[in-house]
Amino acid sequence: MIRLRGHRLRLMALPILQCSIAAAIAWLVATQLFNHSRPFFAPIAVVICIGVGFGQQRLRRVVELVLGVSVGIGVGDLLILQIGSGWWQVALVLGLAMTISVLLGGGTLVTLQAGSSAILVATLLPPGGTAGLDRMLDALIGGVLGLAAIALLPGDPPELARQRGRTLLAELAAALTAAAAAITERDREIAQRALRRARTQRAGDEYRDALRNAQEIAAISPLRRRQRDRIARYAAAAEPIDLALRNSRVLLRRTRSALTDDETFPPALAGVLGQLADAVTEFATVFGDDDLTDVRERIRAAVAAIGADEVAHTGFSARVVTAQLRSVAVDLLQATGLDHEKARGSLPTMGSN
Repeated sequence: MIRLRGHRLRLMALPILQCSIAAAIAWLVATQLFNHSRPFFAPIAVVICIGVGFGQQRLRRVVELVLGVSVGIGVGDLLILQIGSGWWQVALVLGLAMTISVLLGGGTLVTLQAGSSAILVATLLPPGGTAGLDRMLDALIGGVLGLAAIALLPGDPPELARQRGRTLLAELAAALTAAAAAITERDREIAQRALRRARTQRAGDEYRDALRNAQEIAAISPLRRRQRDRIARYAAAAEPIDLALRNSRVLLRRTRSALTDDETFPPALAGVLGQLADAVTEFATVFGDDDLTDVRERIRAAVAAIGADEVAHTGFSARVVTAQLRSVAVDLLQATGLDHEKARGSLPTMGSN
């Protein structure tokens, strides 16, 4: 438990540092340069902009933040000035502010920020005058400084994307290894457990989030622009790896079916699945590198180890497993940078995929 919490703290250390520094600067800018006495929206905007997760569209979040504050303060100022404050006024102002934000096409952040801003005006802050404009300006100050903190203290999001990609490939290797073990031991429960794991794992979502975060940081941070080519390779590999995982789930499902029906598998199939799993493991170690020739050769060699004549006298599900094996290999070759036709053409002919 302590180790897990320490790991989480290491992951959160940079966002916490970014929030702390940028929030303090936002407060100073709002109070010293613009003479705002209570610029609480400035540090709040910093925290919302930076956030605590990955893959968030921060430029959009700044716009949504200012929009939400504007709607909430506008509704609060106009209504509370006319009807006063109280329990029913809070309900009315909150409902109207959130309704208007939804009708304007605002997302979740806009709607929630509109509601919270309206509550602040209705309960704590005096409406009228220039206070509304000041609060909107505070939100903008915080948002801009939050972006600045991300740009100047960006951490290493490309490396995180690489780690998430390696985890994704490790999940694929585990699925292929489990299929090989299930066939070797004639145990459908091994395939069933692996299929359940493949269906519930979130490695794909985590990789896409990390990738979006890396792309965003590279776009706004001058310190990370040199890594755009590397990030582009990660992005190009995302879809084919996702397809490979989906095909591996089909492979596991058909492995389970073939074992349930006591079908005969091609004699070399379990070994081929193991070889392909080893190739995927190697791919994970060099993921994102420029030269992936060795990985491609290992993928091709694994598929070439099973001949079409071995498949001819097997059951339907066993043949599907073999076909999905080839599909996974094509997806992996595309993830190494080949286009679909080159990836498909580099494998021995064994039916369609």
